[in-house]
Amino acid sequence: MDEQCLMENQPFRISVFFKGMGMGAADVVPGVSGGTVAFITGIYEELINSLTSFNLVALKLLFSGNIKALWQHVNATFLLILFGGILTSIFSLTKFISWALTNHPVLVWSYFFGLIFASVIAMGRQINFKDWVNVLMFVLAGWLAFEITRVSGIQTEPTTLFFFFAGAIAICAMILPGISGSFILLLMGMYQPVIEAVHNFNGLVLGTFAAGCVVGLLSFTHVLSWLLKHFHAATLAALTGFMLGSLNKVWPWKVQLQEAVDSNVWPSQYQAVTQSDPQLLGVLLLLCLGLLTVFLINLTNNAKSSG
Repeated sequence: MDEQCLMENQPFRISVFFKGMGMGAADVVPGVSGGTVAFITGIYEELINSLTSFNLVALKLLFSGNIKALWQHVNATFLLILFGGILTSIFSLTKFISWALTNHPVLVWSYFFGLIFASVIAMGRQINFKDWVNVLMFVLAGWLAFEITRVSGIQTEPTTLFFFFAGAIAICAMILPGISGSFILLLMGMYQPVIEAVHNFNGLVLGTFAAGCVVGLLSFTHVLSWLLKHFHAATLAALTGFMLGSLNKVWPWKVQLQEAVDSNVWPSQYQAVTQSDPQLLGVLLLLCLGLLTVFLINLTNNAKSSG
């Protein structure tokens, strides 16, 4: 590829890298999905199609030594830049996001509530709700996501094999808008062990977890790709429903009304139970920032499409 072509692709590469960083940042937060970010930034279907290109054709190209054709077949440039952004975000922002969730949870949840709420509206405008199948898939997916967010976590003893299976299961959730891979890890009792492994750069644990992620990702994306090809409208409706149902998890004001179970409450109840400021002004500002983020993303995507 010549220098001029590299320069022409530079804005695209930078854009994909930052979208990957957005996905990585979202994946660290239990309750927010990197798939949501991919969905609203317009790269979701390209991501799914690229991952499903790791198939028999790719193996034949690999064994025949046709690396250039293999690179193009799997859309390797896109994937490398995107996952580079994801990993950069995870390793650079994990400590900050963990600190923010501990010290300013109401504000963090407010931003993501606004982000996901605006995403539901933006994607909902593309769905034909006159079709009863789309309505059914939207409602069922929303109900399923809502019920998942109400489940409390379990305590487990992490083993090497369990890290593998946790990675395989969590990555399937991470690729689904609205279903948080981090939250699934939380339910499995594996969120803290994985975060500690990232903090400590535990190579064995991270390698095992990553292997599970690769297996789960390459398997699950084939299912998603088939659904998008054969039932595109209904699948989009379901994905949007997943995002709607996940709003239960990112509601800003939470208190423990029962042991180890967080319950959503109104600001006045939050103040009465916790004796803490519900931070209404901060919540409103962060909520609007989340809405604005989606608005600017859609504006950018529309400008690129028209251009």
